[in-house]
Amino acid sequence: MQGVEVRGPPTPRSRDVLTEDALAFLAELHRRFEPTRRALLARRVERQKEFDAGKLPDFLPETREVREGSWKVSAVPADLQDRRVEITGPTDRKMVINALNSGARCFMADFEDANSPTWENCVEGQANLLAANERRIDFTSPEGKEYKLKEKPATLLVRPRGWHLVEKHVLVDGQPISASLFDFGLYFYHNARFGKPYFYLPKLESHVEARLWNDVFLFAQERLRVPRGTIKATVLVETIVAAFEMDEILYELREHSAGLNAGRWDYIFSAIKKFRNRGDFLLPDRAQVTMGVPFMRAYAELLVKTCHKRGAHAMGGMSAFIPNRKDAAVTEAALAKVREDKMREASQGFDGTWVAHPDLVPVAMTEFDRVLGTKPNQLDRQRPDVDVSGKQLVDFVVPNASATENGLRANIDVALQYLGHWLNGTGAVAIHNLMEDAATAEISRAQVWQWVRRGTFPRERAEAILEEEAAKLRAAGLPRIDDAVRIFREVALSESFPDFLTLPAYEILN
Repeated sequence: MQGVEVRGPPTPRSRDVLTEDALAFLAELHRRFEPTRRALLARRVERQKEFDAGKLPDFLPETREVREGSWKVSAVPADLQDRRVEITGPTDRKMVINALNSGARCFMADFEDANSPTWENCVEGQANLLAANERRIDFTSPEGKEYKLKEKPATLLVRPRGWHLVEKHVLVDGQPISASLFDFGLYFYHNARFGKPYFYLPKLESHVEARLWNDVFLFAQERLRVPRGTIKATVLVETIVAAFEMDEILYELREHSAGLNAGRWDYIFSAIKKFRNRGDFLLPDRAQVTMGVPFMRAYAELLVKTCHKRGAHAMGGMSAFIPNRKDAAVTEAALAKVREDKMREASQGFDGTWVAHPDLVPVAMTEFDRVLGTKPNQLDRQRPDVDVSGKQLVDFVVPNASATENGLRANIDVALQYLGHWLNGTGAVAIHNLMEDAATAEISRAQVWQWVRRGTFPRERAEAILEEEAAKLRAAGLPRIDDAVRIFREVALSESFPDFLTLPAYEILN
């Protein structure tokens, strides 16, 4: 195809999705929207300079009319009305089948934080989702166990990668294509005909980035003769700056909006990243930054209030605790933590929540059933009692908390383990009975960077712990441990702060 070069090798099912027409569609998306994407990334850099100089975000004066207006988003289709429990995970064949069969209302198939974006993972993932929509997906394990779709599987939603990433295996006119456009475009091209092109949009930092997505949706629908407004997208509010533009983000996507999600882990990471150079800002151990601390509670309640005011779904976040089928005590502790988390979300007014493991679906479902009953959601529940100020969103005091050496060691251990698995092709990793993904690894390395820079821990101590943990993991056979150590040093112990650990890691990913 003229102007399009596929550098990735053939995969078992690549011919199903990398068709000539699909690649031509991707090329159109790139040529039309790449300049805007680059401009928006440059805008992020300029805004970061303002934060580095001491500025704090606030609600935008130029969009006050949007915040004070009486508009609402368009209604979502029937299969998105009840989203009380959504399961999330990567797009490998077994996971897709198990998630769709899990009993959750929806499955978010993840090309982003739960995915290691190897060429094979990205292409085979697209083929798996196409097979699922065509109801021809199956899987047989090495032990001979067969997996097939149930009669009524969960509603499928897809999370493409963020605007900051590229797909290095596909070049258009000599440039790598945006990973967002690759993931969205390939899925939409092959699956729009099923009438359910539903998406999650990650890492947005402003309403103008939501506007770009809306422009992409409008063009894609027109180009493939899909009725306008068919696409529905839920935006993850997982950056601190996006929290100040919730109304505006919903407004930009109002005919395509399916609500907002409280992406808690990336939100914490974003706070550290944006205010990394502020001498008065230091978060304690990750385990102490719960949804109950003041700034996280303010963010969650503002999200619910904003969504319901606009007729949009408010989706809760992921609880990282996972069961251990070999250890009853660990499982019971995990279930208790998840139960507490989902009880809080349901009581706050969220319309649904996320889990990462099929065994957690009944636990989360019970808590939301208790509040919702036979209602599909809580859209009729307004929150006039909530009045969140900009100051509350950036008041990062966590009462009775501290950064500890145990927390430092845990962060280094988790980041190393995750990087090793990610570089080996696995993007969602169970570590110490928690489901870790790129977002939790980002928190871990960002806290190490911040603590060392602030003098909370000497760099020499961090280096010593890094060597100790690396030695343990090397002895345990962690894949690509030496690469993981090198990347960790670059993103957690260098003078500068790389925006995302996945950027340098992607350079050495197959």
